[in-house]
Amino acid sequence: MRSKYFMASEQDGTLEILIYGDITSWEWDESDVSSYNLAQVIGKSDAGRIHVKINSYGGEVSEGLAIYNSLKNHPAYVETVCDGFACSAASIVFMAGDDRVMNDASLMMIHHAWTYARGNAQDLRKAAEDLEKISNTAAEAYRRVMAIDEEKLQELLENESWITPQEAFTYGFATAVEGEGEAGQPLYSVRKKVFEQLTAEKQIPSAVEETGFTKMFRNFGKKEGE
Repeated sequence: MRSKYFMASEQDGTLEILIYGDITSWEWDESDVSSYNLAQVIGKSDAGRIHVKINSYGGEVSEGLAIYNSLKNHPAYVETVCDGFACSAASIVFMAGDDRVMNDASLMMIHHAWTYARGNAQDLRKAAEDLEKISNTAAEAYRRVMAIDEEKLQELLENESWITPQEAFTYGFATAVEGEGEAGQPLYSVRKKVFEQLTAEKQIPSAVEETGFTKMFRNFGKKEGE
């Protein structure tokens, strides 16, 4: 299957999607992506895996949220990969991945929602209040995966922050960083992070170390009671 509006193809049980343009409800350019057309492709697919490659400056918040939810609600295992930039609404889409991979030569940018407003003082106050609600709702995508506190998240959003791959991994936004590491292996990954934390806290024999690590990795990221 290939979308008329953006690059999407399915083979061997994997749906491949390229988001290499603006995320918008008006698809003017060939690379533009709308939530409606992407949802049509996702909804008709029974693929077991969805692989989403991203290089986008972002776009409309509503479109980004709709794409994010379309991916989250699909039963497939989702991997999102930042090939260049994952900015603004595109960073929200990136958060939909069960695996979220930053290439070592890529960047993410997050910020509070923007808008234009006109009218009297009451109109402007209402626009500001609405914008705060929109920003807070969009930020839920970050909260669901982040390894930082709310104060740090707000600091990043307020500063319109550019985030490196290593920072994205540290903050919990990415689960791995791919690059030119040894034997082409990930430079940073959840497995490596857990292992480093475990071995740093306590020196244990290798046989016990493997057992403890395996158990911890299996439970990593689960909520209490799961």
